[in-house]
Amino acid sequence: MIRITVFTPLYNRAPLLEDLYKSLLKQNYHSFEWLIVDDGSTDNAEQIIRTFIADSAHTFPIGYIQKENGGKHTAINRGVEEANGELFLILDSDDTLPAGSLATIAQYYEQCKGYKDCAGVCGLMAHHDGQLIGSGFPKTPMYESALQFRYAEKGNVTGDLLEVYKTAVMREFPFPEIEDEKFCPESLVWNRIANKYKLFCLNKVIYYRDYLEGGLTSKIVKIRMKSPIASTITYAEMLAYDISLKWKIRSAINYWRFKYCIKNKSLKVPAVKWYWRLFQLVGLLMHLKDNR
Repeated sequence: MIRITVFTPLYNRAPLLEDLYKSLLKQNYHSFEWLIVDDGSTDNAEQIIRTFIADSAHTFPIGYIQKENGGKHTAINRGVEEANGELFLILDSDDTLPAGSLATIAQYYEQCKGYKDCAGVCGLMAHHDGQLIGSGFPKTPMYESALQFRYAEKGNVTGDLLEVYKTAVMREFPFPEIEDEKFCPESLVWNRIANKYKLFCLNKVIYYRDYLEGGLTSKIVKIRMKSPIASTITYAEMLAYDISLKWKIRSAINYWRFKYCIKNKSLKVPAVKWYWRLFQLVGLLMHLKDNR
């Protein structure tokens, strides 16, 4: 039985795949598959992946799917459709997993999988040099909604985390695919999930990540400007959640900031309550600064 689908969305990162593949070979848990969706790469990704598939060193199935370029979120949607695992773990092409990662995820998932409001397991990320990314959780294990531990009045968890969701939950909340936009903030879907479900959280590093030049993180503002509808929807929905005033003000500013990037005014985005117009001028000033 395949318990975990390790999913890699790929776009022109072929030279980085060797380290990722080696980290999967080192796993001491074997009930998983590696599923790769190539989002229109123009490098030699297919050739490299074919060598992995032919390699006798791996004992896990490797699936490789090619599609036209549409953005990471569209690759995730395709991966969720094709996944055979009960859990869905997104492992980006420039990242790796610690040797005991999948075993740890499976172990903790056993403790919560029967809860009706459990979306999956959440653990910590670190850089490849071991430096922790973010604050960690106030206790472990912790069973809570991500909206609460990140954005509520008493929420103080910061930094990137690895959310490993049930595949069924991912299928319940697909990424919206908006015409002419190739980016959708992952937080849009993670927040929608968190509004209904909770995560079983643990203070263990189960993912290694570095922020490479040319990656999404390094140029996120420009990327959001080119996909303003998805970005604006994300912040509009943040304003409707039960979160702290600090995060609502940030969301209101960013709502206007990216709404000004929408060139086709006939396209509809969610409206916000009248009092959030108080932050429209700040959003405009940030928009003008972004365009310098």
